[in-house]
Amino acid sequence: MVTPPEDHPATEAFLAHRNLLFTVAYEMLGSAVDAEDVLQETWLRWVGVDLAAVRDQRAYLVQIATRQALGRLRTLGRRKESYVGTWLPEPLLTTPDVADDVELADSVSMAMLLVLETLAPTERAVFVLREVFDLGYDEIAEAVGKTPAAVRQIAHRARVHVSERRPRGAVSAAQTRDALAAFQRATETGDLQSLFDLLAPDVVFLGDGGGVKQAVLRPIVGAERVSRMLSAGLRRLTAVTLQPTEVNGHPALVLRFDGEIDTVLALRIDDGLISGLYAVRNPAKLSHLTRETPLQRTT
Repeated sequence: MVTPPEDHPATEAFLAHRNLLFTVAYEMLGSAVDAEDVLQETWLRWVGVDLAAVRDQRAYLVQIATRQALGRLRTLGRRKESYVGTWLPEPLLTTPDVADDVELADSVSMAMLLVLETLAPTERAVFVLREVFDLGYDEIAEAVGKTPAAVRQIAHRARVHVSERRPRGAVSAAQTRDALAAFQRATETGDLQSLFDLLAPDVVFLGDGGGVKQAVLRPIVGAERVSRMLSAGLRRLTAVTLQPTEVNGHPALVLRFDGEIDTVLALRIDDGLISGLYAVRNPAKLSHLTRETPLQRTT
């Protein structure tokens, strides 16, 4: 956690935009731990800046954070190449205002972060800064080291790429909550038919244990295979409780084993059915579930 000294002249501006900078870094990286590191690096560079020469402090800070996140994104890509099993984004316990901001909640959902994973680093940065934070092309060009014309082309290409892969229709928080409650009832009662009826025919289950906790190493596809796997898996576990909560701005389930957080289960819903199930079990990715993380699109 970055805690700048109160008496430093650069502190006020940094703290005013801290949540925005964290959100930019998190959406680019899908990792809260790495986003915190980006904030630290941003602060270290910010304190060396001549503030009198900075016309727009917010834009300047976003530029620093974006450049640091881009460098870390490339490093993270190399790490993922040797990752055991499927890599999923790090889930965050979010504040209620995140769910109220529909655009922000959509952009940080587990489903959207997985779509962003399919973009090249610069495409991801441009898409996030333009589509989520509504930055101008000139401002983005400064942040990513491209011309405004090139940024326009990258933004268009990324927008088309994402639109082809994002959830097919807007789903309200109430609809997601209802689907989650029905899913919880079906899994707790072992009602295989009810569970099957909730799943899209081409539903995909992804698990992330990071080589530390047992998890499926490859995607499980299809309603029948997923429902049987879930039913069998929960029957094998004792002393497990399922707790509804808000993760990444959307309803999700936290599975506790003997009172300790064991798994976070997030959903993707398309056309009223569950089309994606994302189970994060890697303990290194569960540390941000003990406290709410404030996210912000504007300041």
